[in-house]
Amino acid sequence: MHDRSTEVARERSNLTTFVLSLGAFLILFDVTAVVVAMPGIADDLGFAGAGTAWVIDAYSLAFTGALLASGALADRFGRRRAMLAGNIVFLLASIGCGAAASAPLLLTARALQGVGAAFLGTGALALVAGAFPHQRRRAQAFATIGTISGVAMALGPTLGGLLAAWFGWRSIFYANIPFCLTLAFAVPRVVAETRESGGRPLDPWGIVLLTLSLGLAIDALLKPDAPSTVRAAGLIASAAAALAFVRQQWHSRNPVLDPRVFATAPMIGVGASLTSIQFGYWAVLVYLPLFLSAGLHVSMEVAGVALLAATLPMLLVPLLGGRLVTQWGWRRFFMVAFGTIASGDLLLVIAALSADATLRSIATVAGMLTIGVGAALANPQLGSTALALAPPAQAGMTSAMTMIVRQAGFAISIAALGATLRTTEVASAYAAPFVLATIGAVAGMIAAAALYPAPEAGASERRER
Repeated sequence: MHDRSTEVARERSNLTTFVLSLGAFLILFDVTAVVVAMPGIADDLGFAGAGTAWVIDAYSLAFTGALLASGALADRFGRRRAMLAGNIVFLLASIGCGAAASAPLLLTARALQGVGAAFLGTGALALVAGAFPHQRRRAQAFATIGTISGVAMALGPTLGGLLAAWFGWRSIFYANIPFCLTLAFAVPRVVAETRESGGRPLDPWGIVLLTLSLGLAIDALLKPDAPSTVRAAGLIASAAAALAFVRQQWHSRNPVLDPRVFATAPMIGVGASLTSIQFGYWAVLVYLPLFLSAGLHVSMEVAGVALLAATLPMLLVPLLGGRLVTQWGWRRFFMVAFGTIASGDLLLVIAALSADATLRSIATVAGMLTIGVGAALANPQLGSTALALAPPAQAGMTSAMTMIVRQAGFAISIAALGATLRTTEVASAYAAPFVLATIGAVAGMIAAAALYPAPEAGASERRER
């Protein structure tokens, strides 16, 4: 009898983990799958040049701003309710994306998707803690979610390319519908509601200042034809809003994001690494399908398969990274990881500038594989490194801060690379964004060398923890 009840409890735990993992899969799949459809979207809806970056950035900008509200509202009104509300918004926005007849309608729907994704993801991750009070089971649940997220990141571009090639780019958004309906049916039946008594206060001013800062920066970067004074004014206003946000959070009694988390040199190094990987890898993925189309003249279907060279390492390499960071320490490990990403970006620069078709193809595949390996080493370790370097009492705030820095860095890096891209039709034009990506990755390598603890200190700290 005891064995039977234990087996039932295990099966229910596995089902709960799977259902919550589905939310993480949906969010990441939508981002990575859309990347391959960018050329088709640009052609159909008339996006010009770097304007296609707004298809990703509208989502990321709304996602980042909504993250500040989603945690507080989920704690106050219920994590399951927040997840289900986010799922409904995401479902309706996905239908809106698929049906969009113009660029403004698509961008509006993408922004709504970002809001829905923030509540969906925040609710799902918060529910893991309530569903698995024991640390071992909770760790297993997060490991499963991480694996499924890795599958979404690795296979999203390929599956998105196949869907776009067979059924058109709109099918990528319609593909979200069965996942959303599954979540709407399963979550109320499998996952119990949890909430925080009292909850955290909502910070509308913080949300406005952060969103305004990112929005102004992205808008300025993605206006290549605007007068330099207008773009400079936008960037200055963005910096002013960012400083106002930091000041407001610093003096708040209950900060949503406490800037003190990144007040030490090692944590500044983590912040720099989180931003650098967005420039060196994630933003590059957004422009690779366009480059493959212009430089290698491949279809969306072939581009999706080719991107496996850059994404499949996310499934295969992280276990190696876990062993290497233990043996080498943080400083050496992240120097090697970001050096690998920089080398891959440099190969892509060579591919963009090459006039020889064979050399361009070889350099492109080698570059994608190299950045994929480097990112697969660094990306999974950054979150755990941040938690190891931060005080234990700030673990929750550190997790929130790293998520915001990732999303904000992703939005800014896409815009920055897009600002250097003068045309999407000529292969050599992609050399400029790939150079900027290389500089970003090198900056991550320098930050690791200058700011991370020495190997002895890192090893000592890990033993203490």
